[in-house]
Amino acid sequence: MGIANASSPEVFVLLGFSARPSLEPVLFMLVSIFYVVSIVGNSIIILVSYLHTPMYFFLTNLCFLDISFTKSIVPQLLVNLWGPQKIISYAGCVVQFYISHWLGATECGLLAVMSYDCYAAICRLLHHTVTMHPQLCMGLPASWLGGLITNMVGSTLTMLLPLCGNNCIDHFFCEMPLIMQLTCVDTSLNEKEMYLASFIFVVLPLGLILISYGHIALAVLKIRSAEAFNICSSVAVVSLFYGSIIFMYLQPAKSNSHEQGKFIALFYTIVSPMLNPLIYTLRNRDVRGALRRKNEFKDPKINS
Repeated sequence: MGIANASSPEVFVLLGFSARPSLEPVLFMLVSIFYVVSIVGNSIIILVSYLHTPMYFFLTNLCFLDISFTKSIVPQLLVNLWGPQKIISYAGCVVQFYISHWLGATECGLLAVMSYDCYAAICRLLHHTVTMHPQLCMGLPASWLGGLITNMVGSTLTMLLPLCGNNCIDHFFCEMPLIMQLTCVDTSLNEKEMYLASFIFVVLPLGLILISYGHIALAVLKIRSAEAFNICSSVAVVSLFYGSIIFMYLQPAKSNSHEQGKFIALFYTIVSPMLNPLIYTLRNRDVRGALRRKNEFKDPKINS
């Protein structure tokens, strides 16, 4: 049976925020601003990624992930917020579905690795170069592959479900629990797979992140409070990212609480990718120095 089975509609209607039409212009402006800031901020970090240490290698991957993830969702969201046409083709929905879930799963694993690298750099400094050696960093594509394989299994099982002519998705992008709501068959197997994948790619990494940052916070509180504030900011953004995903994926697929889920999904699709460059890099002394050196090199008055 192919993905485009006989019961699949030619287009999906993304209802998004159509129940609150007065809110759509405001959301369009906010999402546009956040989207531009996210793309520009993450692109700047990639441009200064010649700082060859493990953390900056991870940061480059994170920035590329955030750019790709937002591009898979936000342009369609802006189109739907701008005009009355709130549709996406079946093929477009499938592509968005696969890409966004693949990148989202990969980013969850990457954030956990970055938190451990930060822990090793601060709490186990003498062992950091051994723990995070370049060969281990180059093994990062394994997380991309793991996210891809898991996504291919879960997404394919979901897209193979018969939709019985239903084509209205009560969300602003093609999200797995919402597509399950359109089916007219038992989805218990799909839900179990979704819960298992969510536990592996969301709950476990979040636990590792909280443990790592907990040790870091205890260490830096003894040294300087400014760094402790940075750690708290990182924990807040990470918790926002993982918490919103947990809300969406670790509740029954047939739940009716997805109206507030639309607003919560804005955090992990738009707000978190915008904040990552600020939290992880722009406060970092080495990155600020690299940005300053690039500006000095480009400014002829400074060079003269």
